[in-house]
Amino acid sequence: MPPPGPALAHIKQLRLTLGGGAPLFDGAEFVLHKGERVAFIGANGAGKSTLMRILAGMTEPDDGDIAYTSGVKVAFAPQDSSFEGFTTLRDYAMAPTVSLRGSNTETPAYAAEAALASFGLDPDRAPTKLSGGEARRATLARALAADPDILLLDEPTNHLDIAAIEDLEKRIASFRGAALIISHDRRFLERATTATLWLRQRRLLKLDRGYAAFEEWAEAVEQEEARAMARLETHLKAEEHWLQRGVTARRSRNEGRRRRLQAMRAERRERKIATTQQTATIQTERGAESARLVIDARKISKTYGDKRVIADLSLRVMRGDRVGVVGPNGAGKTTLLEILLGKRAPDTGEARLGENLTIAYVDQARAILDENKTLWDTLTPLGGDQVMVRGKPRHVAAYAKDFLFGPEQLRQPISALSGGERNRLALAVVLAQPANLLVLDEPTNDLDMDTLDALEDMLAAYDGTVLIVSHDRAFLDGVATQILGPIGAGKWVETPGGWADFEREYGGVTPKREQAAKPQSAPTAPAAPKRQTKLSYKDERRAAEIDALLPKLAAQIETLEHALADPDAFARDSKSYAANAAKLDAARAARDAAEAEWLDIELKREALSAED
Repeated sequence: MPPPGPALAHIKQLRLTLGGGAPLFDGAEFVLHKGERVAFIGANGAGKSTLMRILAGMTEPDDGDIAYTSGVKVAFAPQDSSFEGFTTLRDYAMAPTVSLRGSNTETPAYAAEAALASFGLDPDRAPTKLSGGEARRATLARALAADPDILLLDEPTNHLDIAAIEDLEKRIASFRGAALIISHDRRFLERATTATLWLRQRRLLKLDRGYAAFEEWAEAVEQEEARAMARLETHLKAEEHWLQRGVTARRSRNEGRRRRLQAMRAERRERKIATTQQTATIQTERGAESARLVIDARKISKTYGDKRVIADLSLRVMRGDRVGVVGPNGAGKTTLLEILLGKRAPDTGEARLGENLTIAYVDQARAILDENKTLWDTLTPLGGDQVMVRGKPRHVAAYAKDFLFGPEQLRQPISALSGGERNRLALAVVLAQPANLLVLDEPTNDLDMDTLDALEDMLAAYDGTVLIVSHDRAFLDGVATQILGPIGAGKWVETPGGWADFEREYGGVTPKREQAAKPQSAPTAPAAPKRQTKLSYKDERRAAEIDALLPKLAAQIETLEHALADPDAFARDSKSYAANAAKLDAARAARDAAEAEWLDIELKREALSAED
């Protein structure tokens, strides 16, 4: 990776406390360089969005300073944008995004129009009744139209489909300034970032590598902190033993030692508080066992006007399947779900549900939530203070805590909740019900990484059947047993595995696949090619190469893992540790690619053998 460019912003000793509690961050420092694309990571509620608003000049810190290079222009794309007061999207995109010096000038009309058009938006359109994806694209267009030196992006992939996310990845990769990005989309961060900033225990840690290296780096940091905590405990026990021996603390020569003991106790208390991180606890139960065949769809089709969204789709969903449904916004994913569930009739064909199904459905609009009700009333529709969770009563406050809601939020109206909080509440309502078929339409929107991980773990362990609409590629790779997606002209195809398998097979869900999906006309008999009965020489040779390569990669991975497992490796030589970690990433990626290629060749061999 080339060295970073000149510094554009220097954040010095930032401190901010909200209310009378502990500070969100204290002594936060980092430098943002030109050419860096930084993933901004931190636990739910750690203060990432707040710190970004400070960088945008929209919130003042209690202490500290931000020094920008002269003439630097900053643009901010927040999670939630207000279009109030703007007649057209052009007016919105021309308005300054932040109030910093150099950033409060109006964007030229031609630049605003070009940016909006590049995101597929009409500049003359009134910014009312925009879909979630359209609003997000307008917010991004406004930020990029300003031609900033520093680009601040808070959850830029929310409500975007996979094609739009991949397009944004390319835009970020070609951005010449510095970008700071908060996102729950792990695959997006892996592909788009070159550095990582971690807000941990009120401090900022920076790694000069992208998010793809975060997990191993974080593990090394946490292991070092665990060792430091163990050393502190050892010293503390020794000092407490000294105190218990009855040595009077009133003597002046012992006062210093007593103060050190008190300081160590305070340090231990602070470390334990800092490392206690609240995470979501998401659980569900399958309920009664359904029939083995859950959904049987035969030649279903659906057309709206002159647009055919589903054409002759036949699909069987078996008990235990976790089907990921993908596709661009407007491709018909929700329509397909509703047809499969019997909520909407197809134009042709039929979809039958299996016997003994208990369905829990979270739709994209979160229609199960009443804006005027409180969290308490929503979770206890029959009154009282108990929630029936998988057939057992739980206090509403305890159950709400599993989904990261504090007691003070229980009497708040749902209208006051953020997008992520509404999503968590909808999941809490649905997952309290025993069900053997979970249907989740965009469950990952606005969720933080910790809640995403908890939801992923729950779905991976769930022994019922799941239908999931999602644009989160890493999430789909983690939970789906098969992917169903459109390839153009209303044609939908199904592949085993997650998103990576679907992408490898069909190249994604863009319209360019339409041509490949069209059936070829049958050739005349004389032109019929000779049927292949065995692997080509190229495939046979490649299979032999992979057979020789895999043991070498396995040995390399084992050696690197052994070197990185040394508990003192990071502290002894952090650069060598980082280099070995990068080599391990590359070796694992090469092994995975080789294994996937070998599997493709073997499947081809089996198919040819079956035809022979």
